[in-house]
Formats: sequence, C-alpha cells, structure tokens
Amino acid sequence: MQQINVKPASGRLGILTPGMGAVSTTFMAGVISARKGLSKPIGSLTEMGYIRLGKRTEKRQSLIREFLPFARLDDIVFGGWDIFTDNAYEAASKARVLRPEHLDPIKEEMTQIKPMAAVFDPAFVKNISGPNIKKGKNKLDLADQLRADIRNFKKNNNCERLVLVWCGSTEAHLKVGPEHQTLEGFEKAMKEDSPNISPSMIYTYASLMEGVPYVNGAPNLSVELPCLMKLAEDKGVPIAGSDFKTGQTLMKTIIAPGLKARLLGIAGWYSTNILGNRDGEVLQDPESFKSKEVSKLSVLDSILEPERYPDLYGDLHHLVKINYYKPRGDNKEGWDNIDIMGWMGYDMQIKVNFLCRDSILAAPLVLDLAQFMDLAARSGFKGIQEWLSFYLKSPLAKQGLQPEHDLQVQKLKLENTLRYIGKEELINHLGLTYYGYDEGDASKIGN
Repeated sequence: MQQINVKPASGRLGILTPGMGAVSTTFMAGVISARKGLSKPIGSLTEMGYIRLGKRTEKRQSLIREFLPFARLDDIVFGGWDIFTDNAYEAASKARVLRPEHLDPIKEEMTQIKPMAAVFDPAFVKNISGPNIKKGKNKLDLADQLRADIRNFKKNNNCERLVLVWCGSTEAHLKVGPEHQTLEGFEKAMKEDSPNISPSMIYTYASLMEGVPYVNGAPNLSVELPCLMKLAEDKGVPIAGSDFKTGQTLMKTIIAPGLKARLLGIAGWYSTNILGNRDGEVLQDPESFKSKEVSKLSVLDSILEPERYPDLYGDLHHLVKINYYKPRGDNKEGWDNIDIMGWMGYDMQIKVNFLCRDSILAAPLVLDLAQFMDLAARSGFKGIQEWLSFYLKSPLAKQGLQPEHDLQVQKLKLENTLRYIGKEELINHLGLTYYGYDEGDASKIGN
C-alpha cells in the first residue's frame, strides 16, 4: 500500500465560495465566532469529532484535529464572489439566518469580507439578478478573470493554500454533451459562448487550472463533467461533489438504510418542503428544481437496490416537492410520509416532520469539506475524493462504481481514510475478533 506523507498545514488557508449568500455567510460567521470564543463549531467533525484508533480494548480516542494536521481556525481567510455587492455582514443580516446578537459582535470582521464580481448567466438562474456581474469577450475570458481573482486573492491575503466550495444557487438542469468530453472541446465551447457551459462549470475550470481543490455544494452539473474530472487528475487536484447533504436527504440516508437492513418493504415515500430563502425562490424555476429533484431522487434507488429486492422496493412510489413560502425564510420545514410493509405484507407508516435550518446544517459541512480537501491536497491525493461522500447527496465515484449512500458506511469510509493517512490500522468491525475465532489477520486490523 502506498505510503502517505502529509505536508504540514502551515500558513494561511483561503476558503473561497462562489456565492456569498445564506450558507456561506453563516459558515464564515460561525468560524469567526468560534475563534473569538463566542460559540462552538457544532456539527463539524474537523473541530469537534473524535476518531477511534486501534482495538476497542486499547481505548485510544483522538480528536480528529489532533490526529492529523488541519488549518487552525485562526489561519482561515474568507473570500468569494456574488452577484450582489453586500459585504458578508450585510448579506448575513439580509439572509436572517443569524440573529443580531450573534452577528453584531463579529461585525468588524464580517464587514471586511467583500464579494468579487461574479460570473452569472440568467439562463441558468432565472428568479434572481444583481449588479455585481463580470463582463467579458466570451466565457473563456470570464474563466481567465476568475483565475486572476484566485491568484490575486492568494497573494493579497498571504495564503499558502486555497480551496473553492460552491455555495451559489442551484442552476438549471443540464446533461453531459459533446462539448463536455475533452478539455479542448470544453475550451472551444467557452470561447464560442456555448449555451451548454454554465457559470458553475466556469468556476470549476478556473479552480482546477489554478491547482485549487474544488467542491460542488449544489446539484449543478460542473465538476462531474468528463473533461473536468480528467483535468483534475492531470493537474493533480482533489475534487468532490455534489450537493450538500443537509435536511430531508440527510434524514433519508439515516432512515432508509435502517429499513433496508431489517428488510422492511417500502411502497411509497412522499417528501415535500417549504422554505423562503433565496434558494427556495430560485428553485421555483422548473429547470433549477429539476437539478435538485434528480439529486434528491437518486438517493433512495442507490440505497434500496430495487433491482435486487423487487418484492420490497421494486414498485416504490417516490415523490419530492419544494415550495417557496416567503415567511419561513431559511427555516425550512420538511414533511415525509413513508408507507412501509412488514411481515406478511402488513402496512405501516412513518411520519417525519423536520423543522430545520438549512444554512445552520450546511455551514459545518463547508468547513469540514474545505479542511478535508486541503488535507487531501497535502496528502498528494488527486481527482475524485469518494471518501467525502458522507457530506453529499450525489457523491462522485469512479466510472463503473455505484456511489455509496448509506450514511454509516460513508462515515466508516471517511474514518478509515483518515486512519490510512495517519498510518493507523484500518477497522473492519469483524464481530469475532474478541471471541477467540480469528486471532490471525483480524487481530492486526484493530477491530
């Protein structure tokens, strides 16, 4: 097995977010608040999570941030792009995720974070517009402007390393086309202003060309393109995506694996949401909703394997609805009705009413993904980082591999990857190790 030598997390880490709305400003505010000792980074594995090392009998537990080197919160610098000119304090105040008593003590730091002009195309996001938009000869020129932004930010903020995490709006649904197959074809399409090149693709291209790890936090088609996945491999840059796993889908990846593990059938799963933030407004456009719908619907099929269990899940009726309801703001409410079947086909029901805060759930994911992607880059990893699927609705996987959606399996993948990086024995949870059965190889892998 290849030996991993992790470079130190020295100097400053810049975290750049295309989109400086509710999610990214809540993330920034939480980090600034935590480093001032005003709040705890709840939900962040890299700040609060422990990892078990070795056998249970060894009783070795370590904070993840002490087991492997990560950027200190004090060494993180924030930047981003947005179609509005509001600084992070103004944007966070308008988003109304955080209350004034939490924003006001960090007003000075938040006010200093100002957005760069964004790449924007109303063909991909129809229900919002703003004045802070780049102009260029063509889409390749816009990509070059983004690359200059990245270089200037790194230099001006004295950063050793950068990570880009997409926190922008959900774009209209696209399918992979001929212009997405090769880098040459993609660059030609950008130069010709092809309608099949979206802003998020341009950000991804710019990030990878600058050697900066990239995470797709939305269901947009961007880092998933064959040409951009190959570019990441060729440039030696880690990539991850897609779509932050927060409210309703998080619950599905917790509940569905449990039902399947007990071989309980599912006849139907109806999901509906109301939310009133900018994301909810954007998702009223049918094409933007289509991107989100595809991401949300794919989870159950992957977990339940209806082709393998046709009697249990072969006729599953799965519906997802999202409704914009302005008074609710960022406080999304999700309802799930699950019609399940038990012994001898008897029907039962599960009702879930999740009153969640989308940006509060997403903020620690931005921090963890940025920190883990930086760790991946310092470990010499490149291309798809499937071990980070724990955080994503539609995780990337190598061609020919089915992505894993079971949250607990995803967490084991993540933890074992960290053990591998830290030169610790992997854990396979064999149930016989302590009972005198397999004391050979199993005893060497820390069950």
